[in-house]
Amino acid sequence: MRFRRTLGAGLIGAALLSPLALSSAVHAATPSADAVVEHYADMALAKYEDSLSSARDLLAAVDALIATPSAETLSAARTAWIRARVPYQQSEAYRFGNPVVDDWEGRVNAWPLDEGLIDYVDTERYGTESYENPFYTANVIANPTLEISGQTIDARDITPELIRQLHEIDGVEANVASGYHAIEFLLWGQDLHGTNPGAGERPWTDFDSENCSNGHCERRAQYLRSATELLISDLEEIVAAWRDGGDARAFLEQKSGTEGLAVITTGMGSLAYGELGGERTKLGLMLHDPEEEHDCFSDNTHWSHYYDAKGIQNVYLGQYTRLDGTRIEGPSLSDLVAATDPALDQKMRDHLAATQQRAQAMVDSAEAGAPFDVMIAPGNVEGGQLVQRFVDALVAQTGVTEEVIAALELGDVHVEGSDSLDNPAAVTAQ
Repeated sequence: MRFRRTLGAGLIGAALLSPLALSSAVHAATPSADAVVEHYADMALAKYEDSLSSARDLLAAVDALIATPSAETLSAARTAWIRARVPYQQSEAYRFGNPVVDDWEGRVNAWPLDEGLIDYVDTERYGTESYENPFYTANVIANPTLEISGQTIDARDITPELIRQLHEIDGVEANVASGYHAIEFLLWGQDLHGTNPGAGERPWTDFDSENCSNGHCERRAQYLRSATELLISDLEEIVAAWRDGGDARAFLEQKSGTEGLAVITTGMGSLAYGELGGERTKLGLMLHDPEEEHDCFSDNTHWSHYYDAKGIQNVYLGQYTRLDGTRIEGPSLSDLVAATDPALDQKMRDHLAATQQRAQAMVDSAEAGAPFDVMIAPGNVEGGQLVQRFVDALVAQTGVTEEVIAALELGDVHVEGSDSLDNPAAVTAQ
């Protein structure tokens, strides 16, 4: 269960930096809050443009797999998916505090998913029914007509429109039919290794109509391509939202500079604390459950966590390196904090760097053969410590974010919480 955690930071001052009576020379070198917020929006646009570009590269790889199924083309499509995650994960600090992004995000990055909605599953591991979800084993790929809970769905043609209809059907969040993780499942298949090494092992012949394994290869290819097309159209929508005149940019432009900074710190704190530190990391460690890892089919979770944390660091520093190597820099929250309290700015920078170091330690573990689901295995003391240190760094980082909120007098900033961090007894009692 998720709830909101309030970081109190006092009343909003009449002028952002007035309590510190900075010298006029420092004031002249310090960007305005409006300039910081504008650059924050410009970085969002760049990250979503890169996400769109990499999704188009993924579609090209998917087309190659469908046209010429082989171990090589399947591997290339998987590599394209992993590359597509790099810019997208760095955008996630924009989700919280920006309602346009938050309302949209569930279409592209919802998880965990009941994959039996989409394709065949190992029923010994997955089961055959769910009291909460009548679509638990609907298997759209195998069934051109679905009749479930009084609904008849024509699935003869698996189109982006059909996938949109199926996404979170019946109001069940686990019915994830679209987005990165639906595509991930189609490329890797279920990870049946539990907390042992090994990712999903879907054979390339699952897409080969002439040598078809597990049946319905043409429909599986159709679903994969339609889901990737839908991802592209969803990313096109969010890119437009961050361009001049778009809804996401307009939302920020309607706010004062101080209110815009509150949006920025809401995103930083909510992603670090409740979402990444809690729901995506601590919860899996508490339950020792590989189903709770974010990229659970591909075992790419270590990189997703790394780039989520990197995205928070990007926002604070006002820096982002694009896919083509271009480095974007501009007025930043760091600049404002440095003008207010240089020691606090250095403290924030140090904590962000420490979090990246802890994330890199998990990457190193995964590269050495022990990915996230192995790290959280029961009895894996060393792996569990790597994960817990990452959580601890995120929690400590959020505490410094609270100090930043207070120093800039941003008022009460609401940050997402997580039972795994704030009420662990509720998790263990489930």
